[in-house]
Amino acid sequence: MIPQKAKPKTFVNLSPGDPAPWFHQRCGNNPAYAFDTVGGRWIVLCFYGTAGDEDGRRALAAIVANRALFDDNHACFFGVSLDPNDETQGRVADSMPGLRFFWDFDGTVARLYGAISTQAVPNPKRLEMRRFWVVLDPTLRVRRVMPFQPQGGEIPGLIDYLKALPAPERFAGIDVPVPVLILPNVFEPEFCAQLIAIYEARGGKESGFMREVDGKTVEIRDTKHKVRRDVLLEDQAMIRQTQVRIHRRIVPEILKVHQFQVTRMERYLVGCYTADERGHFRAHRDNTTKGTAHRRFAVSINLNDAFEGGEISFPEYGPKGFKLPTGTACVFSCSLLHQVSPVTAGRRYAFLPFLYDDAAAKVREANNEFLGEGVGAYKA
Repeated sequence: MIPQKAKPKTFVNLSPGDPAPWFHQRCGNNPAYAFDTVGGRWIVLCFYGTAGDEDGRRALAAIVANRALFDDNHACFFGVSLDPNDETQGRVADSMPGLRFFWDFDGTVARLYGAISTQAVPNPKRLEMRRFWVVLDPTLRVRRVMPFQPQGGEIPGLIDYLKALPAPERFAGIDVPVPVLILPNVFEPEFCAQLIAIYEARGGKESGFMREVDGKTVEIRDTKHKVRRDVLLEDQAMIRQTQVRIHRRIVPEILKVHQFQVTRMERYLVGCYTADERGHFRAHRDNTTKGTAHRRFAVSINLNDAFEGGEISFPEYGPKGFKLPTGTACVFSCSLLHQVSPVTAGRRYAFLPFLYDDAAAKVREANNEFLGEGVGAYKA
């Protein structure tokens, strides 16, 4: 019998400027940490493999010795372990703020970043991997890759490099504008007042957010992540009035700036963030599940301005938040990381639809099979 030649190993090779792969992996007490939500700061990934040998211990010791660099505002650190003994023996542990570990025992993260080959499955008894550091910018693009060197020879240069990094909002060497549209006078003050009156007459219902669980898109409620109460419009005449205004005042701007023809609108929703509940929505993206993958643009139209806090911001492009005047719309890609800061006084009312097109409508309908219980099916 002629012996078969082993297939050559193939590795992902990331380099500066490449987008960092997104993933979900177990981290701390979170069984599926969404890596795409960590944008907005410098991110250091260390593919150290195991803390059971000298190379791994040396790398982690360097991070501990420079603990002050990782405060979750300027920078954060993720160690990627492929060795279950790191967890069971308590060799390493998260330390807030700024230091976290991915338990990558199935190699999900290591394969995406090239620490192991695309065909490999980690074997903690004989750990074969490429060890290196990856520095990502606040928009989750690769800034630098530094392989381990004998006796930790790369570590002094890495630490000097991290100490010299600019403020996250200056990651490109200049102030980068947030890629959003700000459009005043989309809703008239009188129309805003009508929408608020509808909300007050009906009272808001606590709302959650969408997550992928066991292959299904389901609604999750977690007050640490989101606190908001919503009312869905039911009056067809009122719905039509929102459509007309958005069609006339937002759709042409999206076509002009993004060359995208909006033909569809999802949900006619008035949301309310209150100071009493410290209403907020932590950093998230609007299209990361199968049930939301059709969404192309999010729209946030402030219906009032008599509140404090409640600013919308886009962490990948700096900490600056926006408090929009009454009737003004903020329009942005559903792929952008965004958040709403806690309301500290009063109530913030907003109209919050999503926009998409006919092609995305087919995607939405095709994904009906992936919707969990309570998530309404859609027919294009």
